[in-house]
Amino acid sequence: MGIGIDVSNKQDYSYLFQSLSSSSGGMGNLNFLSDYASIRNGSYGKLLKTYYAKKQDSGTEGSSKQSRSGDVLDRILEQKKNPKVSKDVQEANANLTTGLSTMRTSVSALQNSQTYTDTANGRSAEDKVASAVKDYVSDYNNVLKAARGSTLTNKTAYVANMMSSTAANADKLSEIGVTVNRDGTLSLSEEKLKATDISKVQELFSSDDIMSYGSVIASRLQFAGAASSADTTGAASNTGTNNTVSSSATSLKADSKTLASDELYEKIKDKDGNETDQYNIDKIFATAKSFVNNYNKMFDSAESSSNSGVVANLSYIREKTARNEDALKQFGISVDQKGRMKIDEDTFKKSDMSEVQKFFKDYGSSIGTNASLVEYYMTTQANAASGYTAAGEYNVQGSFRYADTI
Repeated sequence: MGIGIDVSNKQDYSYLFQSLSSSSGGMGNLNFLSDYASIRNGSYGKLLKTYYAKKQDSGTEGSSKQSRSGDVLDRILEQKKNPKVSKDVQEANANLTTGLSTMRTSVSALQNSQTYTDTANGRSAEDKVASAVKDYVSDYNNVLKAARGSTLTNKTAYVANMMSSTAANADKLSEIGVTVNRDGTLSLSEEKLKATDISKVQELFSSDDIMSYGSVIASRLQFAGAASSADTTGAASNTGTNNTVSSSATSLKADSKTLASDELYEKIKDKDGNETDQYNIDKIFATAKSFVNNYNKMFDSAESSSNSGVVANLSYIREKTARNEDALKQFGISVDQKGRMKIDEDTFKKSDMSEVQKFFKDYGSSIGTNASLVEYYMTTQANAASGYTAAGEYNVQGSFRYADTI
């Protein structure tokens, strides 16, 4: 099943046996783990095979019976080392893959401007919006149901992130008649929805705003759909990509620190060594340009990650950038619909450098913290993408209320 192992603290499969107890205290657990390790490395099988071989040589049992015993033992050991995926899990995996695709269609409908206009055949915009929201709620719940039984952790990581975003937008969803239940599923009041101004629905799912609820959900669905169905470990599998992400995140963190430092804004000295009132604008701009480039590189290489820690911190960075978009524009730094930055040299160099420093001491330091966490999750915690808690429950980052929903 997709639930049950906490790998967030570098724990291995031996965690499964921590709840076992015996009259001899901890030694019972250690003995059990020792047996388990013997099964995994094959020494247990060799021991038993040797035992049966000796009994066969002594003539106490017939050769055919010993052969059957050996066959049974081989099957038991094989099942323990390579457990088969149950039909229920296979069905959940298939339903999750299909459900994610269907949900992308329902989100797309809510982001389509045509949904919010009357049609020539007499169908009102209100009816079209009500139908689209109803489909979305149904598809969302189907995805959650499938995710609970799925082993595709590279996909369920994104489902967890969608749940976090949904929880964060619970109040706005409530305004259009959608309630976020305690188990993370959605309920719809069609009566309240039909009484709501459809402009609220359109704004909530806006495709023009990269930080709207609909845009965030759409991006998570895109990444989840691109994640390989064959990889059930939840770990990032491309070492080259990991290195690129780690490098750009490290560089972004360094740039953030430099842009906030006093050293970068030291005034230029004249030929006699006296301090002037001029900044080294070229040096400051070069650092800001590096910040922008590394910001974009990090998103380009990390956005498709299935690591829930990486995904969550990229979301936090996006949100912080969106909140500071107007301030960034004052310094010639713009953000496009995909969330990528662009810096205008002339505008930046004409800015008040003391204001640039003041801004980056707040915004830059905050971005640097999340960039550091992106680096951490992409390297040290690359195998902890599933985000399972010690109780075998899914930890939805940013919303502790829904930690037991997948």
